[in-house]
Amino acid sequence: MGTHALDRDLAGLAASARAALVREIDTSGAWADDPVWREAFEAVPRHLFVPYYYVGVRGGYERRWGENPDPRAREKWVRGAYADAPLATRLRDGELVSSSSQPSLMAMMLVALRVRDGDRVLEIGAGTGYNAALLAHRLGDDCVTTVDLEPEITEAARRHLAAAGYHPAVVTGDGARGVPERAPFDRIVATCTLSSVPVAWLAQCRPGARILSPLATGLIALTVRDAGHAEGRFLHTPAYFVPLRGADRHEEGFVEWGGVPRRARESELFRFLLTLTRDTLEPREAYTLWEREGQPRRERYGITVSGEREWAWLDDPEGPYTWPLR
Repeated sequence: MGTHALDRDLAGLAASARAALVREIDTSGAWADDPVWREAFEAVPRHLFVPYYYVGVRGGYERRWGENPDPRAREKWVRGAYADAPLATRLRDGELVSSSSQPSLMAMMLVALRVRDGDRVLEIGAGTGYNAALLAHRLGDDCVTTVDLEPEITEAARRHLAAAGYHPAVVTGDGARGVPERAPFDRIVATCTLSSVPVAWLAQCRPGARILSPLATGLIALTVRDAGHAEGRFLHTPAYFVPLRGADRHEEGFVEWGGVPRRARESELFRFLLTLTRDTLEPREAYTLWEREGQPRRERYGITVSGEREWAWLDDPEGPYTWPLR
């Protein structure tokens, strides 16, 4: 049995599982502000983009794949493909290097991207190709470009997209450099986490373009003024993604908590602040600020890119709380 030649029972199961996933995302309210995305999730078959994936088990990972000779294992693969959960799709020496994101988070990000008909979109991090397929379904193949550093990832994404009937531009290259030959773009969306926003992206955007990217366990939404300036705030939601490969990466080291109370150490919002200000504030300094400012939520933080400078801030880009990102 070929991965994409499911027997009739599995094809029916895939259709019903996809419908159940759409209902689950519907209930979450992820696309309430732009329900057109519902149609894309109804139409694009996620299982074609994850012919195999890994699930965590005691002592490591279990591989699930569509060509397993055991029909019960194939059924488990299909059901897992339509779970509202991230799926590990590539491992290297035990380290996750590529994944298919949680569908409800993908839906929320696509809505937050605020695309309009005719917008040209650059996706940083091709992954399985599933997100590019959703974009291509909404906007058309010609409007979508997706890039990834690893040739095996782009080759697989291209195959998955073709199997599902989509043919956006799939480029092998360093996402931090963008794809200048396909510019200008109206939207850039990253599906990998950054430590700072690459300046090359701004130069490839039209004025007024929107950039949406994971950064410091959050999602930053920037509006591009011109090739040298962009600014915006974080969305309310947490977000954890595989780091961008090819760009400069900040490696998290051991944290010396220095008397920070346990409730702060266990607070997702405090850890967000600590990550955002990683080389500027010691944990105790971050805790003092966090308490003084009323344990601020993500939406109070933002980022400004101006020329070669880039900084994060709380409440005001020119206020008393600013931290350089590069």
